[in-house]
Amino acid sequence: MNEFRPGRFEILPMVIKNLLIINGLVYLAQVTLQPMMGEKITDMFALHYWGSDMFRPHQIITHLFMHGSIGHLFMNMFTLWMFGSTLENVWGPKRFLIFYIICGIGAALCHLGVLTYDNVHLTRDAEAFLNDPTYSNFALLDRHYDLGSGAFRIEGLKEALAQNPNDPQLIQDARVYVQQFVAGYRNTATLGASGAVYGILFAFGYLFPNSLIFLYFLFPLKAKYFVGILIVLELVSGIQNSAGDNVAHFAHLGGVLFGFILLKIWNKNNRRHFY
Repeated sequence: MNEFRPGRFEILPMVIKNLLIINGLVYLAQVTLQPMMGEKITDMFALHYWGSDMFRPHQIITHLFMHGSIGHLFMNMFTLWMFGSTLENVWGPKRFLIFYIICGIGAALCHLGVLTYDNVHLTRDAEAFLNDPTYSNFALLDRHYDLGSGAFRIEGLKEALAQNPNDPQLIQDARVYVQQFVAGYRNTATLGASGAVYGILFAFGYLFPNSLIFLYFLFPLKAKYFVGILIVLELVSGIQNSAGDNVAHFAHLGGVLFGFILLKIWNKNNRRHFY
């Protein structure tokens, strides 16, 4: 069998319906409370690097229900509904919810691993500059970490330091900026259900590989190719780590990885396979 043809298919099954409602209400709360609370909601409930003072264990779950924009929310929820409905109809609500949450937690853990790697290397390289605050070291740090993407802008500082590399005031300004950048990078927040949603995407492609997906409602593509292309693009983007790219690509891949592991465990235990 190449496609899923259920006997009784719910267009909006229970778990997905509730996930849509919860995510929508949380985003409404974010938008409503932000003028009064500023970034406090994000600080409390979005995922932070474990080495940050803002990290709390509950963020591994709560970040899944927060989003940065209406577009971010819509894309995640539309994808969840589009591909998750089939899975929930096949698995039932309990197994689907378990799968969704585990993929989300797995994505968070993988992302925390990447954040650990990035922060350790950034701290090391920043210390090298602070110990030897030359223009070349500042430029090297900027090239590797895109210092201009921080909360504090460096327009003119890099150019001024290049022209006057021995100016003590410019050197001090650069040192202060690097210290602020490292602190800001450590406290960067991650939010969104994308990691869990990528796990759902992978599960659909894995279980129903020959189902057709119509790109832009026009071009048919088998699910296994569609999902495979997305995974490759995420891997390439994550490795490139382009300046200004604020997408947690390895969180997406983490959702895929944990989804794959869970599917393998379930298939082994149940001796039940889908095609």
